[in-house]
Amino acid sequence: MIQIAKDKTAYIDGTPHLIGEGESLLNFIDRHKGRGHVPTLCDAPQLEPYGACRVCSVEVALEVDGPRRTVASCHTPLTPGLHIFTESEKVNDLRRNIVELVLTDHPLDCLTCEVNGNCELQSVAAKVGIREVRYPQGRNHLDRKKDLSHPYMTSDLSKCINCSRCVRACDEIQGQFVLSMHGRGFDSRIIKGFDTSFEDSDCVSCGACSQACPTSAISDIFQSKSIEATNHTRTVCTYCGVGCNLEVATKGNEVLSIQAPPNAETNGAHTCLKGRYAFRFYNHPDRLRSPLIRREGKLVEATWEEAYDHIAENLNRILKDSGPDAIAGISSARCTNEENYLMQKFIRAVIGTNNIDCCARVCHSPTAEGMQRSFGTGAATNSIDDINETECMLVVGANPTQGHPVTGARIKQRAMKGIPLIIIDPREIEITPYAKHHLQLRPGTNVALLNMFSYYILEAGLVDQDFVERRCENWEELEAGLKSLDLDEIEKLTGVDRQEVKAAAIEYASAKGAMSFHGLGVTEHSQGAKTVMLIANLAMMTGNIGRRGVGVNPLRGQNNVQGAADMGAQPHQGAGYLDVTDPKIQAHYEEYYGAKVSGEIGYKIPEMFEAARNGDLKSLWLMGEDVVQTDPNSEAVRAAMANLDFLVVQEIFMTETAQYANVILPASSFLEKSGTFTNGERRIQRVNAAVEPLEGTKPDGQIMVEIMNRMGYEQSACTPEGTLAEVAGIVPFFAGATWEGLGDNGKQWPIQEGCESTTILHTESFKRGLGKFHFIEFKESSEIEDNREQFPFILTTGRLLEHYNCGTMTRRTRNSEIVSKDVLTINPVDAEVKKICSGDHLRIFSARGEVTLEAEVSEEVKPGILFTTFHFPEHMVNNITSDVHDGDTMCPEYKVTSVDVEKV
Repeated sequence: MIQIAKDKTAYIDGTPHLIGEGESLLNFIDRHKGRGHVPTLCDAPQLEPYGACRVCSVEVALEVDGPRRTVASCHTPLTPGLHIFTESEKVNDLRRNIVELVLTDHPLDCLTCEVNGNCELQSVAAKVGIREVRYPQGRNHLDRKKDLSHPYMTSDLSKCINCSRCVRACDEIQGQFVLSMHGRGFDSRIIKGFDTSFEDSDCVSCGACSQACPTSAISDIFQSKSIEATNHTRTVCTYCGVGCNLEVATKGNEVLSIQAPPNAETNGAHTCLKGRYAFRFYNHPDRLRSPLIRREGKLVEATWEEAYDHIAENLNRILKDSGPDAIAGISSARCTNEENYLMQKFIRAVIGTNNIDCCARVCHSPTAEGMQRSFGTGAATNSIDDINETECMLVVGANPTQGHPVTGARIKQRAMKGIPLIIIDPREIEITPYAKHHLQLRPGTNVALLNMFSYYILEAGLVDQDFVERRCENWEELEAGLKSLDLDEIEKLTGVDRQEVKAAAIEYASAKGAMSFHGLGVTEHSQGAKTVMLIANLAMMTGNIGRRGVGVNPLRGQNNVQGAADMGAQPHQGAGYLDVTDPKIQAHYEEYYGAKVSGEIGYKIPEMFEAARNGDLKSLWLMGEDVVQTDPNSEAVRAAMANLDFLVVQEIFMTETAQYANVILPASSFLEKSGTFTNGERRIQRVNAAVEPLEGTKPDGQIMVEIMNRMGYEQSACTPEGTLAEVAGIVPFFAGATWEGLGDNGKQWPIQEGCESTTILHTESFKRGLGKFHFIEFKESSEIEDNREQFPFILTTGRLLEHYNCGTMTRRTRNSEIVSKDVLTINPVDAEVKKICSGDHLRIFSARGEVTLEAEVSEEVKPGILFTTFHFPEHMVNNITSDVHDGDTMCPEYKVTSVDVEKV
């Protein structure tokens, strides 16, 4: 935000205005006169000033009648007292002449061009007063061929004006460096890669170049800059935890295209290909369009009334025969806060049990547990924007450019500008080449390596003793534990040279401000929560808490996994993380809900499956979760689903799990509903319906309200304003939240009175009072201990940029033309021993089952380590993953599976 100087002014066409710190002339003019008052071609709000086109030229003088000179306003710094003349005859003639020259080498086919009416060149030509082009047509570039090779990106470089906005977007926003200006003088032109097509280049389809292009020289298959749309709706992406804002263009009840609002605080004018292009699943022919009831072993269509009656009858039967604890629910991070709140309220206030959980269990429940034990609050301490302030970045167990692409691009940009980047990960990931330190440890040894990391901070005398003494407790235990470490053993366990760890530790601890990020490579381990505590130790022992550019920042996997937990979709804590076993809190919930609630901790997801298999759990209600494909040891999950008396599934597609259902309720996608999502930096943002729900479907919140009322509980309608107000009345850190107050960019909780945002946590003290240090001894996973001889390889899993978890949505878009299968990555040393080549089909088998995948030989993993993804149900990778889980939270250990491999 620009800081305005109260006593310094400059003049625009004779009128004085207050100036802002660090403003250029164009920033100053735009702020006071509105963007477009001075025309531009090479400038864009999301890009750095460039000064190539000179269309933004203005005259400036130190005195109103003093001598004037002509400057490009986009990159000329503003000084107090300066007089700026934006409409003089001289600058108007200059602008007109420049644009005329551009038009001599541009097709004059405006009426048939896809951006007609929304073309910046067209608008600028009109503004500078061009009615004809006086220059004769000479050599030109009008014969350049269109590039339609890519599933999304298109180009027609006959319409290129060489402004370089696309090149700069690729460089400055995405950091991919696919586009460049080739040749000199008249032969200058934009090329992709080594002068190839979009399809053959390293383009990641983020669309930043398309959005930046002032003409239709670079566009996409959706013609995103077309004026065909009749409405534009601002909403929030349904994919990862970054929480990108989207502007959805619609006509009638059809989504035409999606762009990124330049003023979005989370993502600016940036998205990944999923957010911008992978939306066509919303009206895909595979969408469920009617409730289905299983009759005589087959799922048949039914009315909503029939479905509700059937559900109520069976749930009441089970309640009568087996009690409330025989029923459970699993909520969804893909649903809004309001829908998750209603789901947990249904299970608690209507059914009468705490058997409620959500997908946070299988991803970031260790983050919440570990950070709550260390700090008192289980959420990100800082804002993603703090990346611009940090002096060192530590990324542990995360692949941000693939899993959280917009945040990953920001990390990558800072690293390219010289900010030290430390990566702790078993793989060489995309940003590894930009890292100063890469500690490539064996999967499962995070605790051991972080203990060594902490030891070297202590040894180097880089502990912030003042912070430790004032703000923390239990330091003596940690100090004694670190001094007792066997560094030889740790070096052997992790496979990382101790001197590399020492250098990285000193780098982190010496920085004025260091910011850590962690992902599922931390949490999805048998010591997941404990690893999070060790990351918290690092921040506290170096004083990297409570200010800009520091902190502990989990990269949340799904769009609303933070919000689902905030809303109480977990068995031990209700809405607002309040302890369900505390009698006072139990009474508080009962008064608010007007119903009796249980004081017993309910089942976690793995416990639900076990209880289903042994017959204790009779009924399960799933809202937007495909547990058969996404949870580990798929065969055991299938057995649990098959043994249930009554399974209800709310979904948008027929999934592996839905095939076991007794009732399927067709839900609405994110484009068809309104509410709020909470992203990984605690930002509560408004989700606005862009189109009406597909015929036959209903938003998840409406479904929950209707079944609650059908079962005798009076629940008011699910509206974004009304349900958010109900949430704010029970969740302490939502207390100041209102639908109107959230505005376009949302607010970060805790939200104070007046809907005021909190960007940084723990500035003066921790939620728990004093931050608590923990010394954790390394313990080998039982998966390794029990299978070392029979299954010598370690398989670790992750996600790809192009797809999202089980791929239910992205597989039904053109993303599948870019990546169409899961593959197995194997080191060349192992491949040679096993006589494996890239493209070979491999059998990968564990103690639980086997899968067949195609080989990809690569040095991104060390010998003995294998890597794959789990996006495609035809491969069912979770057939081989294990039931081993985090000892504190029961989060599955997806990152360590003992396997063997052979060529088929």
